[in-house]
Amino acid sequence: MKKIICTVTNDLSYDQRMQRICTSLVQNGYDVTLVGRTMAGSPKLALQPFKQKRLNPLFQTGIAFYFIYNVRLFFYLLFKSADIYYAVDLDTILPNYFAAVLKGKSRVYDAHELFTEQKEIVTRPFIHRCWLFIEQFAVPKFRNGYTVNIFIKEELKRRYNVDYGIIRNLPALYTLQHQAGDEKFILYQGAVNEGRSFETLIPAMQRVNAPLKICGKGNFFEQTKQLIDTYGLANKIELAGFILPSALKNITQRAFAGLTLFEKTGLNQYYSLSNRFFDYIMAGVPQVCVNYPEYKAINDIYQVALMIDDTDERTIAAALNKLLDDSSLYEQLKKNCVIAREQLNWQQEEKKLLSFYKQL
Repeated sequence: MKKIICTVTNDLSYDQRMQRICTSLVQNGYDVTLVGRTMAGSPKLALQPFKQKRLNPLFQTGIAFYFIYNVRLFFYLLFKSADIYYAVDLDTILPNYFAAVLKGKSRVYDAHELFTEQKEIVTRPFIHRCWLFIEQFAVPKFRNGYTVNIFIKEELKRRYNVDYGIIRNLPALYTLQHQAGDEKFILYQGAVNEGRSFETLIPAMQRVNAPLKICGKGNFFEQTKQLIDTYGLANKIELAGFILPSALKNITQRAFAGLTLFEKTGLNQYYSLSNRFFDYIMAGVPQVCVNYPEYKAINDIYQVALMIDDTDERTIAAALNKLLDDSSLYEQLKKNCVIAREQLNWQQEEKKLLSFYKQL
């Protein structure tokens, strides 16, 4: 039985992608440990088919966090036996590289995003140079890997001559409950981070005749709170914070519509293919989505979203109001989601994951 150690920088409880990947690997004969960190307010780890380990990084943010966490992770990996060391994103790649080299074991890189092109990185020159140096050093040394869309695959190949596979972050197929809520509400689920258009979404809600629920936290959470206060929308916008995956699935099914919004600053935003896009489809929920290449390619096939060309507050408000007012359009998008979910699900996508590991 091959042993795999997977590493992330989150607290494991809300990482649905890694929970799916690790579960699929365990169910197919691998011994898997998922390693993350303890965060302030982290819930007790739920029982999973795979092993879980949280490290305490001492610091929670900034350079001190990344340095201490990477050092602790390296020594953890160094003294743990594994056949495959699996780095998720650039922020855990160095410990995996050095541990794998020192122990003569295989290594895998899972690029959930084009890390060096995130808005919060490209807009900070020194930070950008640091992460770019790490990317240039480490990624060429990981010949085995996969990512979430064709753009990141091709960009990493152009930069570093690595030929990675594509394994999208699709939700597992489940039975729809068709839960009727007390009122129509708009849902944003996912990281509340820079580059996710909260600066325009919040004021846009002044013009929308429905409340907004935001499920998630991130590096723009406090600024989002301030925007809600500034526009006097505390009674219309709920900041729910982190929601466990099982509860979030129920909330998503009750939503009237979802939101997939990204600014164009940074290639990572423009060429993203986010989890929430597929989560709304799986829940049978139409969404307002940016008309960027990866989303457009899927929507051209399935017609599950109302696409917008920019994230101006008036554009967002007009699109949400169109869904609220045009019942014919809304019902057609909803029907299309129910059809698309039969193909865009983890049961189909995990076949590529298992094929990848069989070939290692």
